[in-house]
Amino acid sequence: MGRNDTRIGWVVAGLLLGIFVASMDNTIVATAMATIVADLGGLDKFVWVTSAYMVAEMAGMPIFGKLSDMYGRKRFFIFGIIVFLLGSMLCGVAQNIVQLSIFRAIQGIGGGALVPIAFTIMFDIFPPEKRGKMGGLFGAVFGLSSIFGPLFGAYITDYLNWRWVFYINIPLGLLAFLLIALCYRESPKHAKQKIDWLGVITLVPAIVCLMFALELGGNQYEWDSSVIISLFSAFVVLFLLFLYVETKVQEPIVSYRMFRNRLFAAGNLVGFFSGATFIVATVYIPIFIQGVTGGSATNSGLILLPMMLATTVSAQLGGFFASKMSYRNVMIIFMAVFAIGMFLLSTITPETSRATVTWYMIIVGLGIGASFSVLGMAAIHHFSEMERGAASSTNSFIRSLGMTVGITIFGIIQRNLFQDKLNHLLKGIAHGGPVMSTNDPRAILSPEARAHIPSAILEQITSALASSIAHTFMWSLIPAALTLLFVFFMTNDRLTVAYASRQSAKIKKENAQ
Repeated sequence: MGRNDTRIGWVVAGLLLGIFVASMDNTIVATAMATIVADLGGLDKFVWVTSAYMVAEMAGMPIFGKLSDMYGRKRFFIFGIIVFLLGSMLCGVAQNIVQLSIFRAIQGIGGGALVPIAFTIMFDIFPPEKRGKMGGLFGAVFGLSSIFGPLFGAYITDYLNWRWVFYINIPLGLLAFLLIALCYRESPKHAKQKIDWLGVITLVPAIVCLMFALELGGNQYEWDSSVIISLFSAFVVLFLLFLYVETKVQEPIVSYRMFRNRLFAAGNLVGFFSGATFIVATVYIPIFIQGVTGGSATNSGLILLPMMLATTVSAQLGGFFASKMSYRNVMIIFMAVFAIGMFLLSTITPETSRATVTWYMIIVGLGIGASFSVLGMAAIHHFSEMERGAASSTNSFIRSLGMTVGITIFGIIQRNLFQDKLNHLLKGIAHGGPVMSTNDPRAILSPEARAHIPSAILEQITSALASSIAHTFMWSLIPAALTLLFVFFMTNDRLTVAYASRQSAKIKKENAQ
C-alpha cells in the first residue's frame, strides 16, 4: 500500500467515525431518557431533548450540503465536528432539561453537516469502480450506528452514568477531526455562489414547526388543539414560501432541476417511504419482546442485534451489487425482501416464539440495509462535483423526514389500537388498579408491573398489545408497498459509467498533489 493509499485510508476512517457518532446520537439518548428525567426532572419537557437534535440536524442538512458545494467539503465537515463536540460537552454538564434541550440543538447543527458531507467526500475521493464497495461500507456504518444507539445508551446508563452518553462522543469526534484535518487534501476547485438566505430563513422555521407539531401532537396537546393547528399552519405557509423562494433565487438550497432527474427523484421517494417503514420495526419490536414475551427493558437494545447485523451485511452487498447491475435492479431485490419481512412481522401473536421474531428481524434487516448504501450513491450519480453536496444532503434530509413522519403516524395508530383494546378490557374489571390506567405498554408491562397483575388479566393485556403492534406492522405495509412501487420508477443507471477512467485519472492526480 502506497503513502497515498494509506492517507486515503485514514480519511475514510475519519469519515466513518463522523457518520457513526452523528447517526448514533439520533437514538442513543432513547434508552437513557428515563434516567435523565429522574436526575434532571422536567418530565413534561423531555420530548424536546430528542426533538431539538432532530430539528437542528434535519434543517442543517440541505444548508450544509449546499455550502460544501460552494466553499469546500473539508471546512464544513470540520465545522460540523467542532460544533457537534461542543454540543456533546455542554450536554454532559447540563443541569436541567431545558439546558439539555438547547445543547442537543447545538449537537444537531453539527450532526447535520457530518452525515451528508461524509458520503459526498467518499464519492469525491474514490473512482467509480471503487464507489460500490465504499458505499456499502459507509451505508453499513450508517445503519449500524442507527440501531446500535439504543444498545450503547442502555449499557452506558446502567454501568457508567447517563452523562457519558454524550462524553463518549468527545474522543471519537476528536479522532475524526484529526484524521480529516491532517489527511484529507481537497481539490481547491469550488463554485463561488450566492448564499440563499431567504431559503434558509423559510426552511429552518418550517422544519421546526413541523417537527414540534409531530412530536407534541397527541402527547402534550390534542391534535385538534390550537397549538398543534397553529404549528401545522405555520409549517404549510413557511414551506410554500420556501418553495416559491427556491424558484426565484439564483442558487437555491434545493434545486428543482435535481428532481427533474428521474433517478434522483424516485430514489428520494424510495428513501422517504423505506425510512417511514423501517423506523416502525426498530421501535415496536423491542416493545413486543419486552411487553408480550416479558423481556428485560435493560437488555432491550440487544433485541435489535440480529437486525443490526443483517443490515450491516446487506449494506455491503448492496454496494457490491451496485457495480454489477443497475441501482433499480438492486433495490427491487432488496426492497422485495424488506416488504416480505414487514409482512411477516404483521403476523406475530403472543404465541410467536422469540426465535421466529428473530428470523423476521433478520429478513427486514437484509431488505433495508442495501438502501443505506445504494440510495446514497444513486442520489449523487448524475451530478457534478459542484452539486454532489446538495444532492447527498437532500437525500439524507428526505430519509430523516420519512422516519420522523413514519414514527409519528404509526405511533398514533398503535397507541389508539392498544388504548381501545385496553379500555374494552378494563370495562369488564370492577376494580382496575392504577397500573392499568395508562396506555404506555412499557409502563404497564415492565417486570415490576407484571408481578402485580393477575395472570388472567395479564394474558389479555399482552394479547391486546401484541394485536395492536401486529396491526401497526400491517398498516406499515402501505409505505412498504409504495417503496417497492417507486423503485420501478428509478432508471437503469449503474455505478460504473463511461467516464470512469477519465474521472479516476483526475482524482488520482488531485490526491497525488
